[in-house]
Amino acid sequence: MTFVAELEPRSLWGHFDRILEIPRGSKEEDRIRAYVVEVAERKGLEYTVDDAGNVVVRKPGANGGEEADLTILQSHLDMVNEKNSDVEHDFSKDPIRPERDGEWLKAKGTTLGSDNGIGVAAMLALLEADDLTHPPLELLFTIDEETGLTGAAQLNGEILRGRRLLNLDTEEEDAVTVGCAGGGDSHLTLPVGRSQPASDAKALRLSLKGLKGGHSGIDIKLQRGNAVRLLARIIEAAGAGATFQLAAFDGGDKHNAIPREASAVVVVPAGDVDGFRQRARAEFDGIRDAFRPAEPDMAFALDDADLPGDAVSADDAWKVVHLVHGLPHGVLAMSYDIPELVETSNNVARVNLKGDAVEILTSTRSSVKSELHAVRARIAGIAHLAGASVEENEPYPGWKPDLESPILGSLKAAFEEVKGTAPVVEAVHAGLETGIIGEKVPGMDMVSFGPQIEFPHSPDERVKIPSVETFYRILTRTLEKLAG
Repeated sequence: MTFVAELEPRSLWGHFDRILEIPRGSKEEDRIRAYVVEVAERKGLEYTVDDAGNVVVRKPGANGGEEADLTILQSHLDMVNEKNSDVEHDFSKDPIRPERDGEWLKAKGTTLGSDNGIGVAAMLALLEADDLTHPPLELLFTIDEETGLTGAAQLNGEILRGRRLLNLDTEEEDAVTVGCAGGGDSHLTLPVGRSQPASDAKALRLSLKGLKGGHSGIDIKLQRGNAVRLLARIIEAAGAGATFQLAAFDGGDKHNAIPREASAVVVVPAGDVDGFRQRARAEFDGIRDAFRPAEPDMAFALDDADLPGDAVSADDAWKVVHLVHGLPHGVLAMSYDIPELVETSNNVARVNLKGDAVEILTSTRSSVKSELHAVRARIAGIAHLAGASVEENEPYPGWKPDLESPILGSLKAAFEEVKGTAPVVEAVHAGLETGIIGEKVPGMDMVSFGPQIEFPHSPDERVKIPSVETFYRILTRTLEKLAG
């Protein structure tokens, strides 16, 4: 035990203190699942483990709530394992070492796992509590949320009997989440032909760096630059009225990250090198002026490069830059239901020229299913016009906000009674387990809330200690209302 077990409420923090000792990285949830089962068995409660490894524990209603409708509570068991480079820590066996910094709880050089360990601890505290008024409960502990929501995606929806759900994975103490985006990726492959450059041609390397990037869902509304598309725009402008070949084009990485850097090598006829340089720099100057407030550190370099033995032919080079520049990127529609919420967006996430093909990855998000499909169809149409093939993955569903939700009404009332203020009702432009669960169990009435957690997924992760007690009071007060 550590000092964490002495924090209030002790019923919750005692479990979180124990959780800190249990390795629980994504796809390695066996030991934390065993702990959940141990608590359930100690209390003599029924539980089910589905084929994916998700756990549902059932607890009868208590103290007047025995006949109320079932309520589901849900958190995920896994955490993100990240540490500072100078810290010795083996996540497969070493306990997380907590430390207090004023009103914040942190870990010593690693992630803390408050995301979503506080939610798990709250559910375990409810399992053991005998003095609370609550309806019959189904406590759903999912696995592998952090690497793609796969626990929820593989959930056997038939093991859930309830049709109202409290998700405990929101990370703002004054907010209630009522919606999220669904999403899907599109993989484009454009075949290209190659030819040998003229012996007197010149090769130039173009590099665009210093952009902020960010999460392609949460940060897309900030209108930051996309290095991949902006570099294609520069090449397109610089090549106007000229013939050029493309020897390299690379930028971006993960589907959920806005590209921060991109580079390309172009082959230009000897007589047009100076003109190409001038047009490229002029286009960058325009881009820099337009994006200066959002991208003050954007930098462009244009240097000589070694002449390659072959390069993408001039006709196909134009196809590449037209396609990359022409694909939609950024905010495509705002929500009609939630002010300032992005409804639909697309991220041109990665471009890579390899051999006889250019591979492009895009990631589309929307809280409206039909709009998600429409944007992906638009991307496919643009790709087909360029002669590219398209492969689409199976999209994960969104969660459309319902501001008339009964469970939202109960939670808002509990918020006001405990805190004296109404919560901020919001939706997020990112994927959440609730979207998938709602798809698997039609008619589910859902809402999400939690304590104040900052900088999750990094060694700077911290949870505000007083907010945890408030969160638990709101949770138990909401359950009292749902028991009536």
